[in-house]
Amino acid sequence: QVLLVESGGGLVQAGGSLRLSCAASGRTFSPYAMGWFRQAPGKEREFVAAIRWSGFSTDYADSVKGRFTISRNNARNTVGLQMNSLKPEDTAVYYCATTLIARPLRFSRNYDYWGQGTQVTVSS
Repeated sequence: QVLLVESGGGLVQAGGSLRLSCAASGRTFSPYAMGWFRQAPGKEREFVAAIRWSGFSTDYADSVKGRFTISRNNARNTVGLQMNSLKPEDTAVYYCATTLIARPLRFSRNYDYWGQGTQVTVSS
């Protein structure tokens, strides 16, 4: 069993920045990758970014590319999401997730464990 806990959400004005963090604990943690997804009210959960646990491979949704940066700290079992130039349309609950085996990372169904989510609200 893996427990994921997100932190760092909040309210920010458009153009501002926030940094989300996700800490993993539980069984010996050796995932294939970790990802961030988000879900706005009335919308489906959507992919934001993902990072392989080894190597330097990352992937971003087109809507956040150039504004968001995903990073990891293997020693601390944490993954971060630096969000800059935030827009009102970035408002959503952001979820951290992990997949233990190699699978396409843009699909939420391919992730094994999820955090509880953290609210990000961007005011105009």
